[in-house]
Amino acid sequence: MKLVVQIPCLNEEATLPLVLQSIPKKINGIDEIIVLVIDDGSTDNTVAVAREHGVTHFVRHNRNQGLGRSFHDGVQKALELGADIVVNTDGDNQYPQDRIGDLVQPILKHQADIVIADRQTSTIAHFSPFKKFLQRFGSAVVNKAAGTNLPDAVSGFRAYSRESLLRLNTFTRFSYCTESIIQAGNKGLSITSIPVETNPKLRESRLFKSTREHVFKSGVTIIRAFAMYKPYVIFGGLGGLLLVLGSIPFARFVYLSIVEGTTRGHIQSLLAGSLLLIGAFLCLVLNIIADLIRINRILIEDNLEQTKRQRYGS
Repeated sequence: MKLVVQIPCLNEEATLPLVLQSIPKKINGIDEIIVLVIDDGSTDNTVAVAREHGVTHFVRHNRNQGLGRSFHDGVQKALELGADIVVNTDGDNQYPQDRIGDLVQPILKHQADIVIADRQTSTIAHFSPFKKFLQRFGSAVVNKAAGTNLPDAVSGFRAYSRESLLRLNTFTRFSYCTESIIQAGNKGLSITSIPVETNPKLRESRLFKSTREHVFKSGVTIIRAFAMYKPYVIFGGLGGLLLVLGSIPFARFVYLSIVEGTTRGHIQSLLAGSLLLIGAFLCLVLNIIADLIRINRILIEDNLEQTKRQRYGS
């Protein structure tokens, strides 16, 4: 059983040694542990520091590609190395690498395909009340889209079985966390979580410049995932709302026309109702088209999965 621990890095020369030193050397049920560093366009000595600590496997980007791309490329490399399990952690030492052994146990015992570390964000001191609320709300939305029940769906400290990685396909370049969970949930993969305590904060996040940016980009990712896997939620819900709103002006127009015996002075209700109902009809059409695209994407992903199995010898 081969485990690959992949570490996406962007200028992590100061914190990377802490991460590498805390990765377990032996884990029950694991025959070989490989450390893979994904250098996402670092301009410092991240790679040199990794080599000094014995790392021999790298994925290197000449310029910053984003966390999503780093995860994608790291997974491809890990599968090429023959990984049976891939654990993703961060180069900022946020996560307790000494818990990797616990993280992979549900996979080794065939109890789960994906294991996500629950950071227990309500207990993290440097998280503001607003950030804690956003984390809970974000996890709730992701769970709704994925059909899961994870307390910390956006945690980046997680373990994937080889089988799950052959079936997942990430395209978001901002962050893979929400997208991969929504995909996994809709593909029927088993996902569980274990509680962990995070390490003290050493630096600010480089993934986003502000909470507003993080909320916006995460929201876009979740909406796209809903449109891809559950288009009726987006287009059906919006179409139903427009239908109800469009019916109100129409009902007003009909009622006043009967009561007053004339349509004069009420044309604006007819126009407003017509525009809203046209919008409802367009949403219905978009829902049908999106559902056809969803079916086509499933067929394409099935072919891609078979290609992966042939490429990686599974």
